[in-house]
Order: sequence, then structure tokens, then C-alpha cells
Amino acid sequence: MTYDDLRLLIDYNYWARPGARRLSYDHARAVHTSHGQQVRFGARHRRAYLRRRAQKPDHLPDVDAARKEWAELEGEMREQLARLGPGAVERTIEYQDLRGNDQSDVLWQMLQHVVNHGTYHRGQITTMLRQLGAAPPKSTDLIAFYRERNRED
Repeated sequence: MTYDDLRLLIDYNYWARPGARRLSYDHARAVHTSHGQQVRFGARHRRAYLRRRAQKPDHLPDVDAARKEWAELEGEMREQLARLGPGAVERTIEYQDLRGNDQSDVLWQMLQHVVNHGTYHRGQITTMLRQLGAAPPKSTDLIAFYRERNRED
């Protein structure tokens, strides 16, 4: 996995986020309440690690707040990867998991996990939207992302 591969995965991860503009406020609240935790890639004590941020139901009171949060998370992830630079792709990151256990993972594997985990939750959100009677978001398949990028080139 190369640095450019990681940047491409991050591009895909944020390209594929759910189409919140099409959600009603009630649908967005139902999705948010059901999906109250998210994975973030961040920095703490000058170390990169994965952490889960528990959110209270009122953390994102409306769709605009969710969009703002997503934009901030995207900026944080991109800044962190840029700060670490290409030499960090194979770097082993030591951290504590949510249970307090010491862990050690390679950066590219951690970022690949974040993107894969996002895909898992996008599938859950699509199911919830269908159950609520809302139109599901656009296709978030990786191949659709590649096709769209190839048309733009």
C-alpha cells in the first residue's frame, strides 16, 4: 500500500458518505440515533491512533450539523495523513483500544480498516433509510467511485 493509495482510499471514504441533503430532519435523527458512534482517525498526545467517539443524540441536532461534523472529520483525517507523510505508511502505531488493551498496528492497515468500517455502516444506513421510506443515497460502490474519477480525468 502506498501513500497515494491511502489518499485515494480517503477520497473514496468521503465521496461515499451518505447523501444527507436528501434526508428529512426526522429521517436524519432516526439514522443518527441508531448510529450513535463513529470511527475517527485522530491525533492525541502526538500519536496517531483510532478512537471511537461516543455521541449523545443531541450532538448533531440537524442535517447541517452532521454535514459540518463530516467536513471537520474529513479535514482532520487528511491533515493527519499529510502531517505523517509518505514515510509513515508502513509505520507501526502503538495505542490503547477501547477496552484499554495495548495494540500495535501498521498505519496503512488502520486506515484501510477505517474505510472498510465506513462501508459497513453506510450499508446499515442504506437499510435504515429504506425502512423509513426515504430514498437511499447514491451508489457508494468503490467501482462507481473509480468510474466517476476516470470520467473526470
